[in-house]
This record gives sequence, structure tokens and C-alpha cells, in this order.
Amino acid sequence: MTPAMIPFDAETLLDWRALTDAILQGHLRPKAEIGDTFLYRGDDTMLTRSAWIDGLGIAVKTANIMPGNPARGEPMIHGAVNLYDDVTGLLDAIVDFHLVTKWKTAGDSVLGARLLARPDSRVILIVGAGTVGRNLRDAYGALFPDARFLIWNRSPDGAQKFADECDKTEIVASLEDGVKRADIITSATMTTDPLIKGDWLRPGQHLDLIGAYRPDMREADDEALTRARLFMDSRDTVLDHIGEFKDPLARGVIARDDVVGDLYDHKDGVFTRQPDDITLYKNGGGAHLDLMTSRYILEVWRAAH
Repeated sequence: MTPAMIPFDAETLLDWRALTDAILQGHLRPKAEIGDTFLYRGDDTMLTRSAWIDGLGIAVKTANIMPGNPARGEPMIHGAVNLYDDVTGLLDAIVDFHLVTKWKTAGDSVLGARLLARPDSRVILIVGAGTVGRNLRDAYGALFPDARFLIWNRSPDGAQKFADECDKTEIVASLEDGVKRADIITSATMTTDPLIKGDWLRPGQHLDLIGAYRPDMREADDEALTRARLFMDSRDTVLDHIGEFKDPLARGVIARDDVVGDLYDHKDGVFTRQPDDITLYKNGGGAHLDLMTSRYILEVWRAAH
């Protein structure tokens, strides 16, 4: 079979809720084998993330990060996802890198909210007005169609542009005010100093943390972690790798046993909340999620062609 070449415009075929269903189904399979490789040339980086899930296949996602590209009129990041058949190892598809990244990242977060946030959540704060923030607006809007949105961004101009492009979206000048008003807070920033303070949180809220991906990055402070019931997509890709948890674990602020569960525990019924719980979900975005998302995209593509 000729490998499918799946472009970005395939997203017109995709559905956010169906993707979250596919991710949950993927976690019923044997646990993924995952591996990351980094290569460097000066300021340039090639990151390859691989995953193999028995019965689902193999995905190899390559991201070429070239900081000089904007000066050349090119996006900073290019790449592709190769998806392979589980039995034969044959190449099933080459999937657009940005398509997989968009749907994997935002889909992971809205799955956490689908499982943990109050179903009657009506006010959603997005922290960070970049590309990921816009993708979150699409995804959360699909799963919470009656919600209205708040946007906070360090740059007021960025927040204004975001609000102009997205309906039912209000700019908040104060992050503290936005957090206190929201039922769901979803944060996608590149900060190394925590922006979200635990003493701003109130019972019943859901906090979705996306931005931190390095050991020196955090979006929420210690008090946020100690006040919340803690969940994540994967202990293996978060606890010892991402500052949001690695740092407070090292200092004894929290313990590993404070993590209620990851998505592999969903089948055991641990993703529950009481009305007054504050729930926190860390989106670590491992390669196994790229595989589950790519396989979902390929199946939808084949059904339409």
C-alpha cells in the first residue's frame, strides 16, 4: 500500500471529542515504549521523538528547530511524523508535523478537562495568546460550547489581536482577576517563573498546565500544587523531566504518591472529582500521544478517501 501523505488541511475532517476518545482507547493498549533523541548544530536543534504501542504501530516525529528561520522568512520549526504499521513495519503515512502537534497538544488538554473539570464550567481563561492558545480556544470551544473565554497575555497587543480573532473572548488585564473568575484555567506560556498563584484558586476549579516542558520551566507555584488534586497524561514523561513537578518533588513540597493518576490509570476510575475539588492536569505531551493522534488522523483520512 502506498503511504498516505496527509497535509494540514486534513484537519477539516477531524473532531476534538473523537480525538479524545481515540486517546483514551490508546491508553487501554499495552504501555508505550518511548524514546527521545537530540542533535545540535550551534543554535539549531533536531528533536526526534519515537513511540511504539503494541497493536497501534510506531510513530517517529522529527522537529527541526532553527532559530534563524524567521529572518529567512520561514517558520522556526519544521518537521514531519512518520507512522509505521505495527506488524510489518511498513510506512503507513507521512503526516504534517504542525497538524499532529496542534491536535495532540490541545487534544491532550481538553481530554484532561473532559475527565476532570466540572461539566457546567462556563468561564475559561486562556493564559498565553500564542499559537497554542488559539488552538486551545478551538478545542475547548468544541467540548464546552456554552463557555465564554477570557484571555490574558503579557503583551496587551497580543491579547487584543487574540480577542479580535476569537468570538466570545474578553481580555483581562490582571491575571489574578482572570484566574479568580474562571472555572477552567488553561495555561500555555514559556515562563520559568510561576505565573499562577495557588492562593488565587478557589474550590471547584480545574487548572490545565501546558507550557512547561523543560526542567527549568514552571507555570504554577508550589501552593497551586499542594492545594490541588494532581493528575497528568504520563508519569514517565512528566515527573522526572518537567520543572512543574521535578522541582517541587526534589524539594519535598510534594511526593510521587500525591499524583492521583495519569491517563493509563483512567480505566481504574481514578479520574474523579468532588464538587469542591481543585483539579490540576499537567499536559506533558509525550511521543505516545503523537502516535495515538497520528493513528486517529490516518484512520479518518482513509475513511474519507
